[in-house]
Amino acid sequence: MNIFDFHKIIIQSSADSLKKLSVFNPLTIHKKGEKAKALFALAAVCILWGTTWIASKEGVRHMPALQLASIRQLIAGLLYVGFFLIKGAKLPKGKEWIPILVLSFLNFILSNGLSTWGVKYISAGLGSIIGAIFPLWLVVIGLFSAKGQIPSKAIFGLLLGFGGVCIIFADHLQDFLNADFRLGIILSVIATWTWAFATLYTKSQAAHFNPYFSLGLQMLISGILLFTFTNITGNAVPVTEIPWESWMSIGYLVIFGSLTAFICYLYALQRLPTEQASIYAYVNPMVAVICGALIFNERITIFITVGGLVTLLGVYLVNKAFKAVPAPEQPEAEGV
Repeated sequence: MNIFDFHKIIIQSSADSLKKLSVFNPLTIHKKGEKAKALFALAAVCILWGTTWIASKEGVRHMPALQLASIRQLIAGLLYVGFFLIKGAKLPKGKEWIPILVLSFLNFILSNGLSTWGVKYISAGLGSIIGAIFPLWLVVIGLFSAKGQIPSKAIFGLLLGFGGVCIIFADHLQDFLNADFRLGIILSVIATWTWAFATLYTKSQAAHFNPYFSLGLQMLISGILLFTFTNITGNAVPVTEIPWESWMSIGYLVIFGSLTAFICYLYALQRLPTEQASIYAYVNPMVAVICGALIFNERITIFITVGGLVTLLGVYLVNKAFKAVPAPEQPEAEGV
């Protein structure tokens, strides 16, 4: 092979690589096929839901966390519900309200509210990794309640996942002496418990009511309740005194976290295999860790890197172990 043939191979290889990457070019995406658009949508989800942890971290630096969560949910819920009502959707009736109220409490008042509160005291990267472990709790709950046998791959994934968490916390042992850090960890872990219970409840309640309209109603109900709670208890600042940094965070969380990313996720989910579409769950924490380091100077240590990868591998094995068991899906909201 002469030097010219070598350069020709290199150029051709580079051209092929660029051609594959061109699927993510937003300027030409409208010319692509459905699969290419679905991959672009999935890439957007991976990035946007990862950055919601950063937006929440910035927002709660300037205002009470639960108040931020309430305003975000209230605005997003109004937009969702308004859209479906304009489209002629009917409000739930009678017993159809029960799962909506339960999931509003579990998914948004507790899970989203507490995880938003948690990142006030811990790094966005650490919060995102803790948020990703909720499938591990499904296995723990299953160990005590499942009638059938838990797949061995799920048990191994559980042990691996919690092993990864232990690696991460090995670098934070001294931080546990800080009461605020402990509170942030406790809030974040409880948020993953409530998300796990919400997932199990959704599967057992295979609702006939539109799940996407239900999501908007859940946001609206939880937004109203949280907003009322924060004002009654005095854990809120006057709306006119909320600084612009927090309004920017809320705007980002609503537009890109609750609306854009969710629409992209639905688009990807409808056009890609479920296992491929679910890859966002493993990319989000990496995006959050990297963005946290760039924006807030959060440390990326060998413990967080190795522990995070081990944890995500455990979560992947758990998810893969249960792929064979079909169940109704609860639409994901977003990282935090």
